[in-house]
Amino acid sequence: MAYLTSMPDAGLKEVLRMEPALGLPIAEYHQALLRGPSPFTEGERELIGGYISGLNACGFCFGEHQAVAEKMGIDVGLMESLMVDLETAPVAENMRVVLKFVKKLNDTPDRMTAADAEAVHAAGWDDTALYHAVSICALFNMNNRIINGLGIPDHAPEALDGIATRLVDKGYESTVGFIKGDWT
Repeated sequence: MAYLTSMPDAGLKEVLRMEPALGLPIAEYHQALLRGPSPFTEGERELIGGYISGLNACGFCFGEHQAVAEKMGIDVGLMESLMVDLETAPVAENMRVVLKFVKKLNDTPDRMTAADAEAVHAAGWDDTALYHAVSICALFNMNNRIINGLGIPDHAPEALDGIATRLVDKGYESTVGFIKGDWT
């Protein structure tokens, strides 16, 4: 049960709709960053977001974005493997470098150096990829704090497939529509 006395059954989309002036830009940013043009595939972006959520112990986002990433072709179980050991998880080396970068940014942001960015570039990623990785890390830190701070419970396991299907098929435009009162 969420900590909101007026909305004890709220999920994130309900919280975003609570104050549309705040929630709508957040949902639109999700759509632009996670579904717009990017050096990363949509599945890779979901993987990065889910990984950050796992690091932040946000089960709501971890479960949701794991399910979405897997529906987008990311190997089933990869997210759990990353949480156990990033070094040995079966992920492409250039993506491992990005995940190391965002892990450090997430866990010790004050220790980021030019060498961290240089490692991302050396793995074949350009400045746009670096910017997108940083932005995904930042977005999911905000999401995780909203969800954990308001006590939004994890999704019921039986609901994850439907949620993931909606986000794969309609993207975050479906959340934008929900905030605007058009849930289709």
